[in-house]
Formats: sequence, structure tokens, C-alpha cells
Amino acid sequence: MFGAGASVYSKVGLETDILTADPHRLVLILFDGALLCMARARAGVQAGDIAARNRSLVKAVQIVDEGLRVAVDPTPDPEFAGRLVSLYQYVVMRLLQANLRGDSAALDEAEKIMAGLRRAWAQIGPQVSPAAQRTVPMPDPGRPQSTPSATPASRVRHAYQA
Repeated sequence: MFGAGASVYSKVGLETDILTADPHRLVLILFDGALLCMARARAGVQAGDIAARNRSLVKAVQIVDEGLRVAVDPTPDPEFAGRLVSLYQYVVMRLLQANLRGDSAALDEAEKIMAGLRRAWAQIGPQVSPAAQRTVPMPDPGRPQSTPSATPASRVRHAYQA
């Protein structure tokens, strides 16, 4: 009985977090969900539970493909966004291979890539002020525009701007 109550409490907490989260936090939630699904899939692989492995990997694929990949905005830097989308597509392919074959190496690789992307995304968080996320400066038509140098952090941040 306690387990069911804790599950409901956890679900309500996640739903509240999603409803109140800024765009940066929402991407972190997606990363965390994908990594949690991969961990559950790993447990399914180790236990020989094909159904659990399948359920978890299908959810991980949905999060990566329908959540993270489609959230990439190519406008600020199309080349970088294209590479990020390709990386997500590669992760999806490895997750599908892990599911089809029960391939732990494919799951390890996908998990390693996603954990690295999640760490990078978490590190750029403090660099983004909430005010900067909500406002976009309007260019002055009478003033020439300069192109700021794009740091890796700014390129990743801009790839996910909503």
C-alpha cells in the first residue's frame, strides 16, 4: 500500500515540476526521464524480463525522439542544431538495437551519450538568467548588428530556445 501512495505522490510532484518549470528545467526533466527509462531497461535486461526492457526502451525512445529531438530550434545555428538532431537520432537507433537484441553495449552507449548531454545542459543552466529566457532584445534598425562569438554553452542553450 505504501508503494502505491509513494508512486502517486512522486507523480504529482513531477506534474507540478513540469507545470512550473522554465524551458531549461523542462529539458532537464526530459533528460532525467530518458535516463530513468534506460536504467529500468538495464534492470530488465539483467533480469531477462523482455517485457520490462521493451516498455522502458519504448518510453526512452519516445522521450528522446518526440521530446528532446523535436525541441531543437534550428534558427540560431542550423549546423549545430543539425548535429544535435543527428546525435539524438543515433541514440534512438542504439536504443532500438538494445531493445531488438537485448544489447547491453548499445544501451551503455546510448546512456553514456545522454548522460553527457544532460551534464552539459545542467552546467549551462546557471549561465541563463530567467529574465534572459523570457525576453528577446529587439534589434535597433538604425544600428549595425554585430554577431557575438558563440560559445558551446550558448549554442546548446540557443538550440532549445522556445
